Amino acid sequence: MSSTSNSVSRRTRHLAVTATAAVLAAGPAVLATAVPAAATGDHGGGGGKAGAVVLRTGLDVSLLNKTVNVPLRVALNEVQAPASAEKTALTARLDGVGGGQPFSVLRADVAKARATVDDRRAEGFTQLVHAKVHVPGLPLLSLIEVDQVTSKALCEAGRKPVAQSNVLGSVTVLGKKVTLTAGGTTRVEVPQIGEVSLALSETSTTSTTAAASALHLKVSVNPLKLNVAEVNGEVTLAGATCTAPKAAPAEDPKPQGGKPAEPVKAAPVEDKAAPKPEAKADLAETGGNANTPYIVGGAVVLLAAGGGAVAMARKGRSRA
Repeated sequence: MSSTSNSVSRRTRHLAVTATAAVLAAGPAVLATAVPAAATGDHGGGGGKAGAVVLRTGLDVSLLNKTVNVPLRVALNEVQAPASAEKTALTARLDGVGGGQPFSVLRADVAKARATVDDRRAEGFTQLVHAKVHVPGLPLLSLIEVDQVTSKALCEAGRKPVAQSNVLGSVTVLGKKVTLTAGGTTRVEVPQIGEVSLALSETSTTSTTAAASALHLKVSVNPLKLNVAEVNGEVTLAGATCTAPKAAPAEDPKPQGGKPAEPVKAAPVEDKAAPKPEAKADLAETGGNANTPYIVGGAVVLLAAGGGAVAMARKGRSRA
């Protein structure tokens, strides 16, 4: 073989090796730019709410044969999380009632309202001890007196919400002691004064919320039917509400220790006589990895370069 043929063959092999190295070097870089960045976000809880109120009134007060209508919308110790209050007295002032002087709506020995929220739970809680509620037109007679009432609404992430109310001790309505029944309504009527309907321990829950009230009163009072101060509306004692925080998504458990080494698979012996199967796109089934396409590309370059070298060598010999 002539020196010219040897020189051409060496140059051809050199170009083939250089091209293959370039393909293999570029492969990982191309792969790295093709993989999208992992999405990140806030996986913590949130959205929890809680509220509590010791007393809330929604009353309409009519004076002088309904010629004057004055609403009585008051609340004692109404809080939203995170907050608490322990004020034990509530007074109000209505034009035309009591000469315009403040009158007592509620007095109690204990009047607590508390609302708390964190990433895992939300809770509203209220407590009343030895409490008396008054409405306009009845300065000396309490609308209702209770020994002790409590309400709690608890909402925890991923758990069923809980609503509870308790009425302990005696209950007196318009001067009459009454026995309350759970799940029903108790009606109290006092001649020449008025009528009160009481619902005991009202609670409700959904998959994420809870609400409770120890006593809910519907009031219709017209003292001596003189139409001096007719009072109609609703009164709620010891109310609590909550909404559960959003549950954080569960994280995939991470394996302990390093990744076990995969066994090295022997390369299959190619049977040149047998027909070659069609190539499949799923590299995982053939034992290939992310660099397989680049190795194949390099091999194609080598084969092409080798074929070119053989052709040039034969041409050189024929000239010689």
